[in-house]
Amino acid sequence: MSTPSAAPSAGPTSRVFPRLGPELFDALRHARPRRIVLQVPAGLVPGAHDLAARLRAETGARVVVAARPCFGACDFPSPGEAPNADAAVVLGHAPIPNVPLPRSTYFVEMRESGGDPGALAATVDRAGLPHRLGVVASVQHLDLVSPLSEALTRTGRLVRVGTGDRRLAYPGQALGCNYTGAEAIAPDVDAFLFVGTGRFHPIGLAYAVDRPVWSLDPLRNVLEPPIDRARLVARRQLTVAQARDARRWGILVSTFAGQNRTPTALALQERARAHGREAEILLFDRLDPHDLEGRGLDAYVNTACPRIALDDGELYPRPILTPPEFLMALGESPLEPYRFDTYH
Repeated sequence: MSTPSAAPSAGPTSRVFPRLGPELFDALRHARPRRIVLQVPAGLVPGAHDLAARLRAETGARVVVAARPCFGACDFPSPGEAPNADAAVVLGHAPIPNVPLPRSTYFVEMRESGGDPGALAATVDRAGLPHRLGVVASVQHLDLVSPLSEALTRTGRLVRVGTGDRRLAYPGQALGCNYTGAEAIAPDVDAFLFVGTGRFHPIGLAYAVDRPVWSLDPLRNVLEPPIDRARLVARRQLTVAQARDARRWGILVSTFAGQNRTPTALALQERARAHGREAEILLFDRLDPHDLEGRGLDAYVNTACPRIALDDGELYPRPILTPPEFLMALGESPLEPYRFDTYH
């Protein structure tokens, strides 16, 4: 799966680059921004200041570093956070095609070329994974999807790679709030193979599809056992049960352009009132559990990133649900089959 070195993306002046290099610096010099805001995910923070110095040297522009942690391409610096920046360099993320950008943005996806497809396929084959496999990858390892799929096919497996909705830039891509590429092929596969590092995406994928999810680290050639989906779902169903008697709800709405679902929040408010519940909409940019303390509310439904409730729910003082879980708590939807809060 190839990526053009500078392909058009979410906006007319936005560009995509597979990795840091001369093409990025040439594009920035040509655009002549006055001030660049550099945004990096938590894992790349140690090198951020060296990169800022290099950007200054290569472009002659002023460069500021966004100190706030970055969780994805939905989470870019707002105009208020970087008021004088007329360009952004975002590392480690692909653009989200349907998210409007506040300024010219240069996405550097940090594509990783490591990993031997034949050796990785042999590891999968020795582990005895099911015959029909769906393959999903983080953006850094998307270039490996095609050769790995071919190598897996040579082991006798039927491999599928799905195309998602308008929020995904590439076939086979994993996005923390959207696994529609995997959902599209779930009826045709017996299990999924996630290619990448860490547990964030395998856990999200396990919530989204009712299939076993194995994780393959292509850099270490290590295959992790399947995610225990039943345990994840049971934990969320318990949270739903705890919130069923809640009378006063807080509906959380993010002001970030890439996470704002105000129409969803208003619709949920109406559903709550139709069931005789109170429901107050609360606005935030970056949510902190302490922000919800002492409010006299019984439970919350979060319309921003679904991973706030799924991954960090235990940090909050009251039950915090996703919109599909909220409808379960109201009795409008059944507990099974469990529905992931796919952000479209």
